[in-house]
Amino acid sequence: MANRQRLDRNVILTGVTSFFTDVSSEMVYPLLQAFLGMILATRQALLGPALGIVEGIAESTASLSKVFVGYYSDRIQKRKELAIAGYGLSAVAKLLLFLAAFGWFFVLLSRFFDRIGKGVRTAPRDALIAESTPDSMRGKAFGVHRAMDFAGAVLGVLICYFVSLRYLDHATGNLKDLRSFYILFAISIVPAAIGVLFLFPVREKGATRKDGKPKPNLDIRKYDTNLKWFFLAILVFTLGNSSNQFLLLRCMNLGYSLPTVILMYMAFNLSISLLSTAFGSLSDRIGRKRVLLMGFLIYAVVYASFGFITPGTRSLLWVFWIVYGIYYAMTEGVEKAFVSSLGDKDSKATTLGFYHMIVGVGLLPASLIAGFLFSAHPSAPFLFGGATALCATAILLLRVREKRRT
Repeated sequence: MANRQRLDRNVILTGVTSFFTDVSSEMVYPLLQAFLGMILATRQALLGPALGIVEGIAESTASLSKVFVGYYSDRIQKRKELAIAGYGLSAVAKLLLFLAAFGWFFVLLSRFFDRIGKGVRTAPRDALIAESTPDSMRGKAFGVHRAMDFAGAVLGVLICYFVSLRYLDHATGNLKDLRSFYILFAISIVPAAIGVLFLFPVREKGATRKDGKPKPNLDIRKYDTNLKWFFLAILVFTLGNSSNQFLLLRCMNLGYSLPTVILMYMAFNLSISLLSTAFGSLSDRIGRKRVLLMGFLIYAVVYASFGFITPGTRSLLWVFWIVYGIYYAMTEGVEKAFVSSLGDKDSKATTLGFYHMIVGVGLLPASLIAGFLFSAHPSAPFLFGGATALCATAILLLRVREKRRT
């Protein structure tokens, strides 16, 4: 019966914001490895390490802000203003891409401030969704949010695809020049700005306290034992879960042109969008842990498959991208619902901040390792990722117990 209840308007409004934000982000994201490759055209040996540095530093250093922003959000019991500030910063950060002709480090700066914006907004937004939804519907709520998020990604990638066709250089399989990239970057700022506007009608849902300000827990040692084991499983998993830029680079390495790679990426996002709500609702019924275990195992198989693929079997990449999207649909929203149910009542944003920080911190060594492994052999980072996923699955299976939900 609980799953038949209507979702709170906050879930829908934050979902619409994520929709437009991902339209913007995914117009740019599939192009970054190709854009960086053009900037480093005379120094191709640096492409793998540079991509690892850009993605690793941007994701992990920005993630350090997530737990402290989450803690601050719990202290002041405000979510909305922080979310608006974070989404706004990510929109403005895209302007730095127009300076990339002066050096590839401007790509790093753009990604860094974009991720800082994500660090500021993510924990307060996720706490707002959790506070707007009963625990029996939380998997569905996060699933709906992720579905809208990735629906925007599908539209963004589709726009990216058609624009890239217009400016494609058939001889290289890349876009013709930097100006072609800049056109897409300029268009992407518009939906990012629209997304921010939908946050203004959001209403705070935190309960008013009569005993003064809440005291969120910033000492991870005092957290639930199951939550600490889950964080360890996530960290081990993340060490092999390098940026998706390496999957895109792998596809181009196997001989596909940029527009075709963009279409594969769109199929990936479409599968996430179509299935996230269903798997979120499934986790409400059968438990979060079971769904996550299935998702981790799917990831291990798919990621290792990217390593074993050859030019002769590269058509299988279409299947692997779609199944990779199924892994995302099974885990992205469900992990957040799992963390929010294991965390303390006064520390929802702080706990979610720790979760995002652990993922982000793990991405720095993950992307650096992937960058250098890719330089050694293009299949190496994917085999490594499959192995770490199996280790994380074992920790989750043997050490983490799920709380019984009412």
